[in-house]
Amino acid sequence: MIEKIDCVVIGAGVIGLACARALAMAGREVVILERADTIGAETSARNSEVIHAGIYYPKGSEKARLCVRGRDMLYNYCASHGIGHNRCGKLIVATNEDQLVKLGELSTKACENGVDDLRRLSAHEAMTLEPNLHCTGALLSPSTGLVDSHGLMLAYLGDAEAAGAMLAYYSPVESGRVTDEGIVLNVGGESPITLIANSVVNAVGLWAQPLAHCIEGIPSEVIPARYFARGVYFTVSGKPPFSRLIYPVPEPGGLGCHFTIDLGGQGKFGPDVEWIDDIDYTIDPARAQSFDTAIRRYWPGLPEGVLEPGYAGIRPKIHPSGSQETDFIIQGAEVHGVKGLVCLYGIESPGLTASMAIAEEVVRVLDHAAVKGLPNSVTR
Repeated sequence: MIEKIDCVVIGAGVIGLACARALAMAGREVVILERADTIGAETSARNSEVIHAGIYYPKGSEKARLCVRGRDMLYNYCASHGIGHNRCGKLIVATNEDQLVKLGELSTKACENGVDDLRRLSAHEAMTLEPNLHCTGALLSPSTGLVDSHGLMLAYLGDAEAAGAMLAYYSPVESGRVTDEGIVLNVGGESPITLIANSVVNAVGLWAQPLAHCIEGIPSEVIPARYFARGVYFTVSGKPPFSRLIYPVPEPGGLGCHFTIDLGGQGKFGPDVEWIDDIDYTIDPARAQSFDTAIRRYWPGLPEGVLEPGYAGIRPKIHPSGSQETDFIIQGAEVHGVKGLVCLYGIESPGLTASMAIAEEVVRVLDHAAVKGLPNSVTR
């Protein structure tokens, strides 16, 4: 038996739920398929929960554009929906004279991206704000903050369901094919079913490429490569040493071993960057030594032996270690030729911040394909 459905969103992480919400509120009939038994079980639950200002990303990139728009949308949404958040601000710190130049470069890049509230601070000004800090200079970002990511996902899901969307757990998409009638999805689990959808959103994060490869009719040459960069977090008990987020200047693959505080007051450091070959959330306690070295550059008073393994996350990269290319891919019919299909690749940080803006873009891409009237089948 094949069941006809208007729109299927695959993946119930923060991006999938944001997309389902936006589509349902636009009047689409939406079913969300999630292979796990809960929402946000992977990348969405294993990050810093930071609301980014939009500082780091190349001018004109999707990350820059969607982060800045998404940040403003997210703060407004959290305020209107009672979602825990804290616009606590962030200091990006230089710990030697050479890094002061990098602060200037970051300030310029931020202005190009529309981030107009950064303040350059002297070492004295920064260390007055945060007495435990050591630095040679800093940038203050008042627009950076924290969000309760699980509360956010629950709110997205609540809005989606209120608009008629349905969520199915234990529903892995095992295969599919593109036809003239729609996109056929063979869904496994306890109650296997075959769906045929007018529109499909591939929002499965780390698994986006394998999912695309298992749907016959998506050209393999447009599916990007997949790489994994693990980042681990170490926690520190007791009173947090800082009242704001503390970030060093960025490093290749990530934003450095930074300090954040969750909304419950737990301080943590990380993530670091470790390129790995497969999905593995194991934390090697020995990595605390490299954390200790990195943290002492801006917090010399770090007590001995206080770092405890916290958790690990994995960035869904689409370029290998050493590559300077990094951006979101929101791939619609103009690239892969399949009307009604949007594939999301490389949605790493600042994906949480940009989630509502990404969802807005997905709706636009689907609407654009519908207006153009492309056939579902791909002509080779």
